[in-house]
Amino acid sequence: MLSNRFNRWTVAAIALMGTAIAVVPGAVLAQTPDHPSDTAAQFPTRNDLKALTTSGSYLAARHASVERDAASAAAFYRSALRADPKNNELLDRAFISSVADGDIDEAVKLAERILTIDKTNRVARLVVGVHDLKFKKYATAQTNINQSIRGPITDLVATLLSGWAAYGAGDAKGGVATIDKLAGPEWYPLFKDLHAGMILELSGKEKDAGVRFERAYKLDDSMLRITEAYARWLSRNKDSAAATTVYQAFDKKLARHPLIVEGLRDTKAGKKMPPLADSAQAGAAEALYGIGATLTRRGGEDLALVYLQLSLYLQPTHPLALLSLADLYESVKRPQMAIKVYERVPSSSPLKRNAQIQLAIDLDSADRTDEAIKILKGVTSEDSKDLEAIMALGNIERGRKKFGECGATYSQGVDVLPAGNDKANSVWYYYRGICEERSKQWGKAETDMKKALELQPDQPHVLNYLGYSWIDQGVNLDEGMKMIKRAVEQRPDDGYIVDSLGWAYYRIGNYEEAVKNLERAIDLKPEDPTINDHLGDAYWRVGRTLEAKFQWAHARDLKPEADELPKIEAKIANGMTEENSNSSAAQAEKKKDDGKGG
Repeated sequence: MLSNRFNRWTVAAIALMGTAIAVVPGAVLAQTPDHPSDTAAQFPTRNDLKALTTSGSYLAARHASVERDAASAAAFYRSALRADPKNNELLDRAFISSVADGDIDEAVKLAERILTIDKTNRVARLVVGVHDLKFKKYATAQTNINQSIRGPITDLVATLLSGWAAYGAGDAKGGVATIDKLAGPEWYPLFKDLHAGMILELSGKEKDAGVRFERAYKLDDSMLRITEAYARWLSRNKDSAAATTVYQAFDKKLARHPLIVEGLRDTKAGKKMPPLADSAQAGAAEALYGIGATLTRRGGEDLALVYLQLSLYLQPTHPLALLSLADLYESVKRPQMAIKVYERVPSSSPLKRNAQIQLAIDLDSADRTDEAIKILKGVTSEDSKDLEAIMALGNIERGRKKFGECGATYSQGVDVLPAGNDKANSVWYYYRGICEERSKQWGKAETDMKKALELQPDQPHVLNYLGYSWIDQGVNLDEGMKMIKRAVEQRPDDGYIVDSLGWAYYRIGNYEEAVKNLERAIDLKPEDPTINDHLGDAYWRVGRTLEAKFQWAHARDLKPEADELPKIEAKIANGMTEENSNSSAAQAEKKKDDGKGG
């Protein structure tokens, strides 16, 4: 038996507004046992699991948990549990990992085993209760869900789910009464009125439902689902104009949300829109999604992950729950798992386009850039004025040094920018200017940089880029230096911009000031190889040759770009020569690829 002293490593209690729940291992990097090719170098296949000892499986599971790979953790814990079936610690961890991975059917089996040992385990009760609700076992669902209560968050969730279970059992009045009895924080009424309204709506009490929706809407007209529920009710029970007004008010707060755009289109066409939920299961999924999404935004990722996975267990294609889950994975820096979730968003959903854009961004971060570009080109071909998709495509091309392509892509966006001198348009000219400058079209780049400053005069990155470019070319020296200094004044802690100032001094031959500013840049960005190389050059120019060679050696060890490494090694061996002095200037130019620094 494994010692209980390991409990603190993967199963700990989290206090969230008075709520206690086991911390889940986190997001899944890749479903390794099912898809060994994803991380085959790290984890064994399912066949390999059979050969592992209990301790080996346990240690592998712990490593997977630290890596926030819930799928692998669950597989390894279950493997260890098969070898040691009476180990309650392994049972708990296998259960929590299965919930985190979204394998709710497996989690239910483990939860039932847990409840034979500990009837008070609240997470196990919740999971079994949701399973009962899914399969319309409403009486046992209420029993299990009610025993999962403790603290404001779980209290609210359990009460809403219990209300929906009562509705499913044919007792809508009792379900609403259960919700209405709940007392708690000032934000409770939003969820209570929304879900009581949805239950009343499905039970045929449209007038009473409208009262609840209107009350929730007056409490907070910025909540998407409240807005949708109320507008949909208005479209059926009042008139389309009233529903359109509600959608338009939200659109002024958050422009062009896909669900609001769809709602506006339908209400303007006079359509009577269906309720948000059409069953007890859909209503319960909506409750779990709503709380899960709220927790994700407030830093409660562990509990949010449980609720979102349970929501998707009840309604696997819930697009908002899918997007929230993917966003959660991105927040814990697991884009590969976010990719898998974005791929699940139904093609019929108005949110599919949003999912495609985020999917492409994550694919690029996973070095699947060709796939990312293909997806974004597909989105922009469907709507040539989709500025968000165009920007995402341009940014990926620029990040991958496809400067000719990104210049054309940003031009596509510039051509459809809304009329007016909106300062938000400045970034389009700035990014296009970078692509033009890096593809040797300085005339066009200079024009775009000036336009960017015209729209947003004090934008520090534009000031830095244009100012440095002038100094590097030996033109507009005074104005260029003033621009860089203005950039540094605004971003004194930006190592790239401070490096630009130091390198600008270097380029005009003021080596003492160069050293002063480059030392400051190193303090801000000590692990940047180019800044270290710059400081080495400046040290050499002021006669500090030993320090210069040390700085170059440090730059070499920080893994500079492949074509710069031999140049740095030549300076370490021979000091500054005319040839490698020129190469340093060329290297400074390369630093401008992403618009940061000189």
